[in-house]
Amino acid sequence: MDQNQQFIEYHDALMKLSHDPDFISDNRQDKLAALVHLVGTRLNIDRVGVWRMNGSDTAIDSEILFQLNDGTHNDGTRLDQALNPAYFRALLRARVIDASDARNDQRTRDFNDNYLRPLGIHSLLDAPIFDEGRLSGILCLETLKPRQWTLPEMSFATAIADTISLINTHEAWRLSQQELDYITHFDDLTGLPNLRSLRERLQHLTHPATSENLPPFALIWVDLDRLKSINDGMGQMVGNQVITEVADRLRNLFIPGKDKIARCGGDEFALLIRNRMNTEELHSLAETIRRTIAQPIRIAGHALQVGSSLGISRFPLDGKDAASLLKHSEAAMYHAKESGRGQTQIFHTDLSADARSRFLMESQLRSAILNHELDVFYQPIVDASDQRLVMVEALVRWHHDAHGWLAPGRFLDLARAGGLMVELGEAVMHRIGRDCARAREQGIRMPVVAVNLASEQLLEVDLPERLNAILSKYGLSGRQFEFEVTEDAIKADSETLQDILQRLVELGAQLSIDDFGTGYSSLARLKHLPVSKLKIDRSFIRDLPSDADDCAITLSILGLAKGLGLSVVAEGVETQAQEAWLMHQDCDFLQGYRYSRPVPFDRLLPGFLHVPDHT
Repeated sequence: MDQNQQFIEYHDALMKLSHDPDFISDNRQDKLAALVHLVGTRLNIDRVGVWRMNGSDTAIDSEILFQLNDGTHNDGTRLDQALNPAYFRALLRARVIDASDARNDQRTRDFNDNYLRPLGIHSLLDAPIFDEGRLSGILCLETLKPRQWTLPEMSFATAIADTISLINTHEAWRLSQQELDYITHFDDLTGLPNLRSLRERLQHLTHPATSENLPPFALIWVDLDRLKSINDGMGQMVGNQVITEVADRLRNLFIPGKDKIARCGGDEFALLIRNRMNTEELHSLAETIRRTIAQPIRIAGHALQVGSSLGISRFPLDGKDAASLLKHSEAAMYHAKESGRGQTQIFHTDLSADARSRFLMESQLRSAILNHELDVFYQPIVDASDQRLVMVEALVRWHHDAHGWLAPGRFLDLARAGGLMVELGEAVMHRIGRDCARAREQGIRMPVVAVNLASEQLLEVDLPERLNAILSKYGLSGRQFEFEVTEDAIKADSETLQDILQRLVELGAQLSIDDFGTGYSSLARLKHLPVSKLKIDRSFIRDLPSDADDCAITLSILGLAKGLGLSVVAEGVETQAQEAWLMHQDCDFLQGYRYSRPVPFDRLLPGFLHVPDHT
């Protein structure tokens, strides 16, 4: 049986099991038993176990074990990080561990004396399991004879682990009585209320009917100072653990009058304190918060330390509405950060100029969006087999009168904070429509255009109808578009989301998952959604083919895609070595600076588009 047939056979077996009504209604333990039995018998594996990470991430405990000659049971084994540091480091990077020679592999050889040799184990294949985005355990395949793991086997093990991750997430989400309310008002990583929830609370407190006799209160904006360095040096998984730990510390911090704590963005939090406090008391509270955050955080044998910069606004002194309080506390935080970090700044009138500058830019962005003044650059996507142009990705740009061309990283936060993401997405579609009309007038047929959809757009139930109205305005068909969504944007996988995506596909458009591999990926989710393509995140392409872990991850994604009948785009291809390796692995499409940077429409026409329009 060739590898493609194995992919199909393995994944069909998993789909059949996961759709079985008895499996769906089973409790978690019975589901785990069925999954380890499936992978053990299908692949003829001597031992298949599910291990759970303990609460402090210092050990893994055997949760369930399947043996070919002895069925399913739990042997209660624990493996400590202190005795196996290299293995735990690999785990915390959320990598697939394919140790064909486990006794000599540097990641697993520390298990020899107390685990591998006593049990007669020669080969290991471990895939990470997640719980709401956090590494929570592993699926471990063990053989008593040396074994070279094949790509279909690695893909199947990853799919089983992802299914267990989905089970973990489902168990946690069942605790919420209203799933949609949780999605829209809470942060999935920390469980804290999000910025939307905080804004609604502030709007309630500052409403004239509520605030008439309301005592003064404070809003404290907290920004972590070193998170980017941790993410760059140790990986996003460790960064996420830092965020989770900080969230827990703030949640457990005793503060009289504490009303709400929210996670407002990647490394930003806010605390709403309904308590009369003078300036000295606010500075004292801020110092307590900064000391609490600065306590060492122990992860994977490392003692990490992060600082924080705080900004404070006060009601009614610094603002009498939610928008003013949020903007002023954030402006004060930025001033603290610019003053050397690790400081606290209470908003005052001297900061108004900086705040006005930010507010002015937000106002200018709003005007640019509403007046269709944003531009779109296009980056070609080529067929890996012959480097023929097959698609272009549309990337928004803003030409600011004072700052020149701005990439999305310079203004998306402004748009998100100002509630402009839906309008921005529609402005991009209008610009693409005008460009396609110009190309048609010149007798040139545009290739399929890939367009990013923000998570905020996917919360709009009438999104397909609104996009279809724009297509109709410019005489376009949905077949000319591919809509890209990120893994985080579809993490809910609710019936409403499935319906929205299905209606987009019914317009004729294709659907792809962008930045694949950086969020919570699940085979079960992919089979529920009308996805036709995966885009491998550039972070996994950057070090190809020299990085063995990135090679393994990329191969796993390629295998998963082939098993599900999906095509794959590799983003961020810059070198001939990357290109050659990806072509050898039968990656379908390539995108990156090796072929072209994003270019404006006028440069796209003469440089890439030469196909006459005969339609």
